[in-house]
Amino acid sequence: MPKVDYTEDGFRYHSLDIENKVQFEAVSDLIADHLSEPYSIYVYWYFFHQWPQYCFLLSPEGSESIIGVIITKVEPHREVRMRGYIGMLVIDPTFRGKGLAKKLVQLSMRRMVEWDNVDEIMLETEVSNGAALHLYESLGFMRTKRMYRYYLNTQDAYRLIFPVSAKSATRVAFLPFLNPETTHEVL
Repeated sequence: MPKVDYTEDGFRYHSLDIENKVQFEAVSDLIADHLSEPYSIYVYWYFFHQWPQYCFLLSPEGSESIIGVIITKVEPHREVRMRGYIGMLVIDPTFRGKGLAKKLVQLSMRRMVEWDNVDEIMLETEVSNGAALHLYESLGFMRTKRMYRYYLNTQDAYRLIFPVSAKSATRVAFLPFLNPETTHEVL
């Protein structure tokens, strides 16, 4: 399984070690403390065990503390395109405003394209989350749908999509089925 581990501008970007319980607890705490949507431990386990290669952590250089995480996945969408999905992104508030969230998203996007040749990348975010909307739209994501009362707190959400290939803009009915031999182990 591919791994990531590099340092840039005083921060270490690295893959989740699925056997490391300390990392798991740190990620769980970070998400519980700083995301508005409450997630069950089973949601983390689902992502971590199905797509461990797509969970990236952020630590200050020389430290084991986790100050940021992005949790994503890649799956076939309607059997005609490969879709990356950003499920959760969190940066500890004391480290916000340094461009770290943007770098985590870019890292994840690059890996989805390199490792699984995704055709598009999708996410949802609260309509009221101006910082998230600004971040994703600055990276080229486009609002495609408003979903009313989407979150448990009754907030509306926008679905945003980043088109990677022409398949993303083509109606599903006009696309050929994916070839299992060229879509890696995702199918």
